[in-house]
Amino acid sequence: MTRPITAGVDGTEESLAALDWAGREAVRRGLPLRVVHAWRIHEALGAVDRDTQRGWVSDGVGEAVRAVSGRHPELGVSVDVVEAGAVEALVAAAADAEMLVLGSRGHGRVVGFLLGSVGQQVIAEAGRPVVLVRAGDRPTAEAAGRDVVVGQHGGPEDSAAVLRFAFETAAARGATVRAVRAWTLPPVFAYSPGSLKLLDDVGGLEPYEKKALAEAVRPWRERFPQVPVAEHVEMGSAGQVLLSAAARAQLTVVGRRAYRTAVGARIGSVAHGVLHHAECPVAVVPHG
Repeated sequence: MTRPITAGVDGTEESLAALDWAGREAVRRGLPLRVVHAWRIHEALGAVDRDTQRGWVSDGVGEAVRAVSGRHPELGVSVDVVEAGAVEALVAAAADAEMLVLGSRGHGRVVGFLLGSVGQQVIAEAGRPVVLVRAGDRPTAEAAGRDVVVGQHGGPEDSAAVLRFAFETAAARGATVRAVRAWTLPPVFAYSPGSLKLLDDVGGLEPYEKKALAEAVRPWRERFPQVPVAEHVEMGSAGQVLLSAAARAQLTVVGRRAYRTAVGARIGSVAHGVLHHAECPVAVVPHG
């Protein structure tokens, strides 16, 4: 089954940037593009019936689609105007997509609300990768010399889905993968005789972390031999190290596990921080 690259469009500047990004990525990967717009009837427009309102919505989406089709005449594009809530419609659309691409408002005054409730819920609930693109994103940001940066943690299986997405993307773009692993000194009480022996065997903490990163990346190097790889291990918090490495990235890829709270689903702190502060598009990939 061929999965499309799906873009959620709502007419805002950031969603149109996301549509442009999705169109370029679909061309690179030889995939179709699906455009989804979720809407609800406006009761305040009581004199205007549902079909008329839907026509207005379809006309607006159609204009955006014609623009991206004009830039990429070879691209197969389908459009779905769905009468449903945005989160419901976008999570459902993501299930059948190679990735879901959404717009992000970018930096704002109140950290923690830059994504909006819809974006955060979709990222937390979607079972497929979600890419966030800021308004003003331009193809020039994908120029040669900018890496696809990916955060890696744990063992090879822990971040396999994240690394796979990064290598597939880099292969489609002719880019380098920069795999990043952060580490910190554990508290003294975390040491055990077994862990101390393990660290002694590899020469200390930093060599241990470098070995762990190399082992996680190795199968993807073998699977994508055409993709150059840079391995980066640095002491510091995962979010800060990843953001520093992503300063000149064309795409940053992070993993996520969703957490359920009394006020809804939340994503992890690393993904949350990167989404709020990275200047390039960010792909959030559910851990397998």
